[in-house]
Amino acid sequence: MTAAPVRIADVDALRGCALFGILVVNICAFATPWFGLGLTDPAFHGGVDRVTHFLVALLFETKFYLLFSFLFGYSFTLQMQAAARAGAPFAPRMLRRQTGLWLIGILHAIVLFHGDILTTYAVLGIVLLALHRCGERAALGLALMLVGACVAFWAALAWLQGLQPADGAEHALAMAQKAAAALAAYRGTPASVMAQHVRELGEIWIVLLLVQAPCALAMFLCGLAAGKRELLLHAADYLPLRRRLQWAGALAGLPGAAFYAWTSVYGDSQAWQVAGLAVGLATAPLLAGAYVAIALALFERLRDGGLYALLADTGRMALSNYLLQSTVCAWLFLAYGARLMGSVSPLGALALAAAIFCLQLPLSRWWLRRNAYGPVEWLLRALTIAAWPRWRR
Repeated sequence: MTAAPVRIADVDALRGCALFGILVVNICAFATPWFGLGLTDPAFHGGVDRVTHFLVALLFETKFYLLFSFLFGYSFTLQMQAAARAGAPFAPRMLRRQTGLWLIGILHAIVLFHGDILTTYAVLGIVLLALHRCGERAALGLALMLVGACVAFWAALAWLQGLQPADGAEHALAMAQKAAAALAAYRGTPASVMAQHVRELGEIWIVLLLVQAPCALAMFLCGLAAGKRELLLHAADYLPLRRRLQWAGALAGLPGAAFYAWTSVYGDSQAWQVAGLAVGLATAPLLAGAYVAIALALFERLRDGGLYALLADTGRMALSNYLLQSTVCAWLFLAYGARLMGSVSPLGALALAAAIFCLQLPLSRWWLRRNAYGPVEWLLRALTIAAWPRWRR
């Protein structure tokens, strides 16, 4: 008889934490057309605004999507176990799953948010499928090479930019024109919103290829290695590793994140901003690892509490909640609804993120009391197993 599957609540709770961090970053992209342009929105250039930007860059940017990527790799091993229990070939199931994820992602990117991560995960998941038989040391070695190559590229680019004469006024004018055009499109009509998303998707692919993709794949591989060890199922057996991760995050991850945040918010040249990005990419995995270690320690204290259960339920339907976050933000900030883009301060956006997530916690609990899966999870599972899974509990 095949053993019954064991639901790892810590994996779900970690996904819940990652969802909040991703929302904090994504809502900044919804709130202002200046996000990602390397300049501060002139409408929100005060001390409190810049401190808020600094804290978001320090604690959230480039960290929480890595945490989510680690959990994607870890869950890959759970999918392998599920296929084995069902006596089904693993590769066809995963190819169907990744195809479904890509279709959901491309719809999300065009309609709701051009910063979609699902399409990247869908493509990289196929790469992980090709690599899933590699040993733990090989997976971790390849992850280190991917991050190293990415950091080296951006460090070299920063050095080259430092050799060129700065033309700050011309660059600022070009970015102002770009932000104004984006704001007009996003506040225009639903059609203009989708057209702007398509335009921006055509511009940011280089960022996905040279920043997100190698780092996400590296964390996929780390998660794969951790999943093969069942690290999150037996977290108490890895206390020394967890302590080392906390020390690495404190001694290297946090200072690197501070340098990245300072150059992002207060840097006066593109060369310094790119150098900060290189340092941030090098140290973000260490801070993300420290977040995992700290969260696991907190979960051990909170395991019987209501907050832990709410986080776990929210993480169980992480895909549905991720899309719900984008839907709410698109209604608040874009032409689908209130058209608030450009009129909400960074601190206001942060407060909205907290409010949205606090509403998702009980909503997820309510939904899962009645249903076996989140709505999008149910659809993705149907594609994965090529059958209709049960809907109700």
